[in-house]
Amino acid sequence: MNNANRYPVIVGPTAGGKTALAVALCQEYQRRGLPMGQAVTADAYQIYRGMDIGTAKPTAEEIDGTVHHLINIVDPGERFTVADWLTMADDLVGRLIDDGIPPVIVGGTNLYIQTFLDGMFTAPEPSESVMATVEQMDQPERRARLLEVDPEAHERIDANDIRRTRRALAVFLQTGTPITLLQKQWDAEGHARVGAVLVGLHWTAEEINPRINARVKLMIEMGLVEEARSLWESDVLGEQASQAIGYKQLIEHFEHRCTLDEAIERIKIDTRRFAKNQRTWLKRFRGRRADSIWIDAAGVETQELCDQIIEKL
Repeated sequence: MNNANRYPVIVGPTAGGKTALAVALCQEYQRRGLPMGQAVTADAYQIYRGMDIGTAKPTAEEIDGTVHHLINIVDPGERFTVADWLTMADDLVGRLIDDGIPPVIVGGTNLYIQTFLDGMFTAPEPSESVMATVEQMDQPERRARLLEVDPEAHERIDANDIRRTRRALAVFLQTGTPITLLQKQWDAEGHARVGAVLVGLHWTAEEINPRINARVKLMIEMGLVEEARSLWESDVLGEQASQAIGYKQLIEHFEHRCTLDEAIERIKIDTRRFAKNQRTWLKRFRGRRADSIWIDAAGVETQELCDQIIEKL
């Protein structure tokens, strides 16, 4: 590996081994005579302090001495946008490369990855009247309307993601054009991020779903219910943070809208649905990037994945 400016951007479904691979790649750089790599996390919920178990935030043991950036950077009551993340990531990756340190971008939120690779797409800001119209709808109404006007966005955006559902619908009501069509400028502009190599871990639904169920079970054993209850009782969760899978469903239980068993089952269902949405994003990535690296990850040890990627880089 003689070009530290050519670096991986890891994507794949939740529970698919992305963090472990990022750690292995960071350490592999050092084994091959370069400075140890540093991970740059692209996750819309791992940014929040105190939301550790439910966001699958890597533990000190999992990090194993590597540096992970853009985790625990804001309080859960704060609003944080993809533009905020991109500004930080741009500055951070630039400094790492200038210092000769290989960055390893590891995704969780594919919109973050998309904007990192190709930049922000531009669309007119919805007017106050349009936003008021969208705000007056409940989420089922928004989802039904979005399905009518932009079925691709409806498929891609998680049903529980109130913020992005509102945004997609408001853009259509403002412009008369689906947000999906406006985002085609990403396709037209092509790969804008020099040196970034997309690395995709492929899992089928049959392969990843048992891992998702096992992860949720482990999260409960680790104390997810207690963590979520503490945050809820402290009233520190903002609108954005409270929509995170794991917390949203448990809040419904705390508010006596479902039993604990029902909430846990809903976490599994919604996480599997989220993984399906991720696969939609990954198909889009795969179809557009001829220089990307894609690996069938099921049954393959992390170090073997790492070695395959190093050879291709």
